[in-house]
Amino acid sequence: MIHDSSMTPAFDATKGRPDTMGAVSDGEGTNFALFSENATRVELCLYDTEGKVEVARLDLPAMHGGIWFGYLPGVGPGQVYGYRVHGPWAPEEGHRFNPAKLLLDPYARELRGELTWDPAVFGHNGDDLTRDDRDSAPFVPKAVVADPAFDWNADEALRHRWEETLIWEVHPKGATMRHPEVPENDRGSLCGLASDPMIKHLQRIGVTAVELLPMHGFLHDQFLLDKGLKNYWGYNTLSFFAPHRAYLKTGRANEVRQVVQKLHKAGIEVILDVVYNHTAEGSELGPTLSFRGIDNASYYLLAEDKRHCFDTTGCGNTLNVAHPMVLRMVIDSLRYWVQVMHVDGFRFDLASTLGREAKGFEREGSFFAAIRQDPVLAQVKLIAEPWDIGEGGYQVGGFPFPFREWNDKARDDMRAFWRRDPGMKGDLAQRLLGSPIQFDHSQRPATSSINFLAAHDGFTLRDVVSYDGKHNEANGEDNRDGHDHNLSHNLGAEGQTNDPGILEARHRRSKAMLATVMLSQGVPMILAGDEFGQSQGGNNNTYAQDSEISWLHWEAADARLVDAVATLMAFRKKVSLGDARFARAVGEGDGPAISWHHASGEMGDGDWDQEGPLGLRYHRTEADLLIVLNAGHDATFILPDGSWRRQLDTAHDPIVADRVETGEVQVGWQTVSVWEEVAG
Repeated sequence: MIHDSSMTPAFDATKGRPDTMGAVSDGEGTNFALFSENATRVELCLYDTEGKVEVARLDLPAMHGGIWFGYLPGVGPGQVYGYRVHGPWAPEEGHRFNPAKLLLDPYARELRGELTWDPAVFGHNGDDLTRDDRDSAPFVPKAVVADPAFDWNADEALRHRWEETLIWEVHPKGATMRHPEVPENDRGSLCGLASDPMIKHLQRIGVTAVELLPMHGFLHDQFLLDKGLKNYWGYNTLSFFAPHRAYLKTGRANEVRQVVQKLHKAGIEVILDVVYNHTAEGSELGPTLSFRGIDNASYYLLAEDKRHCFDTTGCGNTLNVAHPMVLRMVIDSLRYWVQVMHVDGFRFDLASTLGREAKGFEREGSFFAAIRQDPVLAQVKLIAEPWDIGEGGYQVGGFPFPFREWNDKARDDMRAFWRRDPGMKGDLAQRLLGSPIQFDHSQRPATSSINFLAAHDGFTLRDVVSYDGKHNEANGEDNRDGHDHNLSHNLGAEGQTNDPGILEARHRRSKAMLATVMLSQGVPMILAGDEFGQSQGGNNNTYAQDSEISWLHWEAADARLVDAVATLMAFRKKVSLGDARFARAVGEGDGPAISWHHASGEMGDGDWDQEGPLGLRYHRTEADLLIVLNAGHDATFILPDGSWRRQLDTAHDPIVADRVETGEVQVGWQTVSVWEEVAG
């Protein structure tokens, strides 16, 4: 960075490059490049170390193809900067240029400072048509030139096979805020997530990948701060390259590299939940912080009248990934996190929005095509949240290979089956086989479905078995927020109870549900804390709860559940239940051969509505496998001919079993049992 504020730097006209976006230091200087197709002038503003005092303001000297650029000798890592972009103020034409607003570089690698919700951060003066000329610089976060140097010490991508993957969805802060064994200074940070106690737990239960809720730089909404709340989940992105400062101890991006490196050494991949469908600037009534002031008409989808944003996300705006330079920004961001930060994959929030073309959702659209042909991105794990709120936005099963998809149908059907809703056997059978109706097409593998019982959005697993309805009063919206389709059942008391019978019922149902997701084809995902009974007090919309409500309660962890998950994952790997080939009925294909059974024998067409246990038999060369799920009362089940060794039984703690049985056997209420055929 500039060390002498009395010296005004000057651009070197011979070294500027328009092909390298953002601020990239080469050790002797920094190249600055910003895309704005409709701007008439771009000013680069340099600040002191704290980002408080402007020390220089210079016009970027060149523009090629809408990319404004210049090379500044003597400027290096640590330099704080922002942009002021000149152009027409013509909201009716989609243009909202306002040089009074200091703008964040979309390619910023590090951030300095926080947003203050002062009226000056808005580009308009109330009605979105009148320009506001107050200077926003004192109130907005600024970009920092990042240090590209880091010793990876031979770190390599892990590339765990999907067939062997167990995903643990976790909040970067809430994971460790209450962990008594994590060093106090590391709690709530990414460093804490990679601490020895956390790694020990993840290895214990067989986790192969952590999926981090958004850690791109994001903002806290003004309406939440006014209520004393925060945007806890982070689905309010402002910067697609810079990590969120609050998760870092030093604020430097190298902390992320250190965490990734340590998790990799432990055999654990890192998947980022990313939000490329919208930004924190909201609708045309929102603040002007970056994209809106740089080139509103290029970076955002606009309505037909161009004054208004076109919103398919419910967040006020939609990123215009159909624009080649916006698409390039997103792809550059993804490559940056893979190549520079060494992450192993991405989960795309509201991914249907990313596939929206002129005629609606296109599974062969430009965004998906760009990723599929990219030699870097095609090698990492890609997971779609396959819906948005726009027309035709629900697209479960509609994404192209190599994308995997969150499968809410698996979540709902598993919950309904164990809640003992009638007529659920046929639906559960689909989920046990990786949802072939949704995914067995276009040569997609059986690992296309990400199966889960709970995720950050909704009830935890413990709350699914503890509450009949949501309890979101702490969110300050009179319990109106959050959805009502929870498919939950409190088993006799709403919320906390000391009744031993109810507690036992909740424990048994939790184990049975975890067994179901772990023994299904597809890829299992567990919400952090579900493996030990985490409750959020019935709050199914904790997006604003950076508090005891959401932080993991390690001190109350149920060791019996932890042991059950560890046992289930080890067994899943041992018997290769993650097969990428869809299972087929005996004689109907080259995938794993299966047959279905009721309590008295093999299932016929008219038996699916019968009450009683459901059995799934895998016909295998080495030894057949039989999985029996009983959502009802204690029951008997007639094993197929031969001798069978009961390996797992969720009726007990621990769930490991080891007894040879034949003929009629007992299956406990709300349990899953697994037998392996004994060679005769």
